[in-house]
This record gives sequence, C-alpha cells and structure tokens, in this order.
Amino acid sequence: MRFLADENVERAVVEALRNGGHDVLDIGAVRPGLDDEGVVRLAFRQRRIIITNDKDFGELLFLRGRRVPGLLLLRLPGRDGTAKASAVIAAVAGGSTLLSGRLVVVEPGRVRSRPLRAR
Repeated sequence: MRFLADENVERAVVEALRNGGHDVLDIGAVRPGLDDEGVVRLAFRQRRIIITNDKDFGELLFLRGRRVPGLLLLRLPGRDGTAKASAVIAAVAGGSTLLSGRLVVVEPGRVRSRPLRAR
C-alpha cells in the first residue's frame, strides 16, 4: 500500500511499514513544515493514505470536504513509537480494502472505521 506519513508520525511506524513492503512517503524527510492542506493535496495527487497523530485532518475531510484515498488516525496517547508501530501493522494487515476511502482510528484495544464522504 501507499502511505503518506505526517511529520508527527514516529520513525518506528514509518520503518515498520517500509519493512512490511509498503511504500511510505515521510513528509518530515521530504517536505518538512508542509501544512495540513498541503499534506492532503499531496496525498490526493499521489494516491496515498495519510497516517497521522493529528485530529485536525478530520476537520479538513469531514467539515471542509477535502478528499484523500484514506486516513489512518493514531489515537494512542502515552505509547512509544514501537507500540504505535505494532498497532499500525495490525491495523493495515486487513489490506487496502479496509483502508481505502475510509477514516480508520487506531485506539488502545480497538480500531474504528467509517467511510469518507465522496464529493
């Protein structure tokens, strides 16, 4: 799968996905300081699922109607990068059909998913 990791995503998460054979563009490495709107535009253009710890993307997608291939929101307070990486790997194990066109929220002990609105 193709992912775009927001700047706030831990390096361990990026590396775990890459080690799992996924194509991960790390914004912090290639476009540091890119604002959320820019991240959304880049994800849309390159057909990448955004991974972030930032709830602001929900506003962009649901209130402002921005479109992306998918959003994986990590809500794992107090977890280190290694723990977050394990949770992300488990969440993406279901494949692209469970992530494409969806907001997937990874929380301690559960994963929630809902469709993104098509516009």
